[in-house]
This record gives sequence, C-alpha cells and structure tokens, in this order.
Amino acid sequence: MAYQVAVCGPAECAEPDRADAYRVGELLAEAGAVVLCGGGTGVMAAAAAGARSRGGLVVGIRPDDARDPANPDLSVTIVTNMGQARNAILVWSADAVIVVGGSWGTLSEVALARRRGGVPVVALRGWRVLDHTGRAVPGLHHVDSPHEAVRVALSYG
Repeated sequence: MAYQVAVCGPAECAEPDRADAYRVGELLAEAGAVVLCGGGTGVMAAAAAGARSRGGLVVGIRPDDARDPANPDLSVTIVTNMGQARNAILVWSADAVIVVGGSWGTLSEVALARRRGGVPVVALRGWRVLDHTGRAVPGLHHVDSPHEAVRVALSYG
C-alpha cells in the first residue's frame, strides 16, 4: 500500500509558502507517496500541482458538497460536505502530515494529527506551537526546507 502524506496549509498564502508547497508535492511524488490535501487553493493547490507535475497521485478531501470548483490538479476528489470537520478525515487518512505556513484551519490539522498520535507532523516554516509554560509542544518536527520536510515525513514509513 502506498504511503500517504497530507500536505496542509492556508488557502491564502504568500509566495514563499506556495513555492515550498509545490516543491514538497514534487518530492513526495518522486518518492512514490500519495499526496492528500484539502483540494482548495493556496498551499493545497501548490502541493497538488507539484505532485501532478511529477506524475503523482493527489487526493483532495473537500469540505463542501461539490466536486467543483475543486483544484484541477487533483487525481481524485472526495466530497465530504462536512466543512472544517473534513480536517479529521484528512489527518486520519495520512501516514504523515506536512504543514506549510499556517492558518487557524492548519492549526486544527496539527492538533488533530498530534492528538491521533503516532503520526509524524512536520512544520515547514510554520506555526511554532507552545504550551502554557512556553515550551514547544512535543511531537512537531520543525524544518526549514521542503527537502527536509519530505525526508522527515518519509522516514517513518
């Protein structure tokens, strides 16, 4: 069975995050991993485009009730009609999670993945989550490059 990696990030992102997500998608596809994403714009679209540019399989897990206007780079679209609750489906379907950038929805995906346990969560220049004492929340692997993000995510597979 193919290793599945969720790539999470904001629908509205800055160009550096878009470029990182695209490269993450490329690297995951080159490694033979299936890319899971929310199927929308921003980081999700960039990761999908990067993976498809290398012939990868991309599964979009949509929050709404229609396949359109899903991203054209998706290989498969799963319609949930569950809004942000689809984030749970996304992270529970993944063998690893890579987070590029940050938004409130992205933070929920980090929390769901960490709560699940046993799933590596890699933050590529994203949220630095601290607990109530100011210490870093355990279990988040902070990295500074797409190559390192994919290396860490795939090292668990």
